[in-house]
Amino acid sequence: MATQIDKEACREAYNQVRDDNTETSWAAFKYEGSKIVPAGLGTDYEDFKKLCTDDGRLFGFVRFTTGDALSKRAKFTLITWIGENVSGLQRAKISTDKTLVKDVVQNFAKEFMISDPRELEEEYLRMELKKAGGANYDAQAE
Repeated sequence: MATQIDKEACREAYNQVRDDNTETSWAAFKYEGSKIVPAGLGTDYEDFKKLCTDDGRLFGFVRFTTGDALSKRAKFTLITWIGENVSGLQRAKISTDKTLVKDVVQNFAKEFMISDPRELEEEYLRMELKKAGGANYDAQAE
């Protein structure tokens, strides 16, 4: 059966993360049978990481505040999590299903496909977003 997505519910979660007037910093989207649905929202990135289990697969839309001494800004990332115990067929399917998620989650600075929990570390992701962000004035501030 072809995968579907609950566009309205997922878009609502996505917009909440993008909204500067909320504290929400992440939204997760999981599989419920053959449908992708919101799996949760939160303000603490550690709570998102707990959803990334060895036998799970999900998508995450996460807000990080990046920048340097002269400029702080929100950067968004799309994370595709594939646990190490996920079957080969499900691994292959997630790549095509990601297009459904990208119909909703359209604005992000960098995309990650992760199956190693160490790559979920916040510092690693921040560093990668900083590299993708262009100018870095931290060296001048010292």
